[in-house]
Amino acid sequence: MNIKTVMVVGAGQMGAGIAEVHAVKGFTVYLHDQKLELCEEGKNGIERRLNRSVEKGRMSETEKVEALQRVTLTADLVDAERADIVIEAATENTEIKKQLFRALDEFSSEGAILATNTSSLPITDIASATNRPTHVIGMHFMNPVPKMKLVEVIRGLATDREVFETVEALARQLDKQPVSVEDFPGFVSNRVLMPMINEAIFTVYEGVASPRDIDEVMKLGMNHPMGPLTLADFIGLDTCLSIMEVMHNGFGDDKYRPCPLLRKYVQAGWLGKKSGRGFYAYE
Repeated sequence: MNIKTVMVVGAGQMGAGIAEVHAVKGFTVYLHDQKLELCEEGKNGIERRLNRSVEKGRMSETEKVEALQRVTLTADLVDAERADIVIEAATENTEIKKQLFRALDEFSSEGAILATNTSSLPITDIASATNRPTHVIGMHFMNPVPKMKLVEVIRGLATDREVFETVEALARQLDKQPVSVEDFPGFVSNRVLMPMINEAIFTVYEGVASPRDIDEVMKLGMNHPMGPLTLADFIGLDTCLSIMEVMHNGFGDDKYRPCPLLRKYVQAGWLGKKSGRGFYAYE
């Protein structure tokens, strides 16, 4: 399969980042969201990041302008018919994703690949909403997308081998490192990362140490670039809770039980950096 045109559904931080890396590498990109205003915000973020790349000498002004010209904004899912692959980067909610995939299955051309950037939800379940489960796959980028090299490529139960190989090759075209992962809750990245974050939250909950001291232990003792509680704030505590719940429900194992303090912070609206307060306070 030859991928030339990409549609990204969801113009938030992840979706805009996915659109950016494709546009920079020469792909025609349609960036979709429910409202054009949201698409414009996403594209403005792309332009700000590319401006910084120009300032740092990583790309020329001409390359920046050409990349931006490759991004077309749309609030109409019908434009999926133009794409060789659609990458969904919407809210991490099964029903929302399945509703989107039903629509994308209807509008996309025959043979088009439908990929989801889900960080934990089952690919097989999402694929069941379509009439093309062989062409549904997980393509989990890391945040921030332009900087992070890893892409988890997750096959559902019915995903066709050629589809997998096409997506794997696409990731390499983006200068990313694809890793093949089977369809289990949390995949590899979050199945390992989130229990560590959850355990760090338990140490706060039980009064073992302060958030800052816990982060210092992991940075200085384990050489992590960022402490787990700082990272949780950066990811979003609501996202952390959602992923823990997916794994707890999916495996039925209490080792994935979300810490009560995590649930309490989310209920309070303390979601981390994006809300101004989580385990740390932000301006």
